[in-house]
Amino acid sequence: MCRKEGWIPREEAKQQVLSLIHRLALLHYCFSRTLVEEVGKKEGKKIIHKAIALYGNEVGKKVKQRTLAQGLPTLAENFQDDLPSLGWEDREKVEVQGEKRARVYACPLAQVWKGLGAAELGRIYCFVDQAKYAAYNPELTCVHTKNVLNGDPYCELAVRAPKTTPSRSPKRPPRASRK
Repeated sequence: MCRKEGWIPREEAKQQVLSLIHRLALLHYCFSRTLVEEVGKKEGKKIIHKAIALYGNEVGKKVKQRTLAQGLPTLAENFQDDLPSLGWEDREKVEVQGEKRARVYACPLAQVWKGLGAAELGRIYCFVDQAKYAAYNPELTCVHTKNVLNGDPYCELAVRAPKTTPSRSPKRPPRASRK
C-alpha cells in the first residue's frame, strides 16, 4: 500500500481514535468519581446527569444545524451520525417488532468503565443520547432498550416519533337510564 504524505493506514487511524475514546471514558470516570466523592453519591450523580444533558444538548444542536443546512427536516431518519465509525464499527441497524433500532455490539467507552468497575458511573454518560435527540428534535424520544452497562449483551437504541392519535368518532350522548 502506498503511503501518501499526511495519510496513515486505516488500522493506525482506528487505534488513534480508540485511544482518544479511551481518554474520554477516563475523563468522564475521573470527573464523575470526584464529584461523587466530594458531594456524595446522590448529589454527585445529579450533577453528572446535568452535565451530560448539557453536553448532549450541544451535540444535538450541532447535528440539527447539519441536518437543516442540507435542507432536511429534523426527523429521526435524517439524524446525522455523530459517532466515529472507526471507534464504533461493530454496529448495525435492526428492526425489532416493527421498530427500527440501532444496535452496538462493542462500545469502547463501556469497555473502559467495565474494566474500572465503574459501570454505574459510566452508564450516566449514555444519557447523552436522550439529550442530543431532545435538542435535535424535542418531539423525538430516545430510549435505550438494552445497554451493556446494565448487563445486556449489547446496546440497543430506539428513536421514537410521537404517535398520532387516530381521530375519534364523536362521543355518543349518554343513554337514558331505564327504570
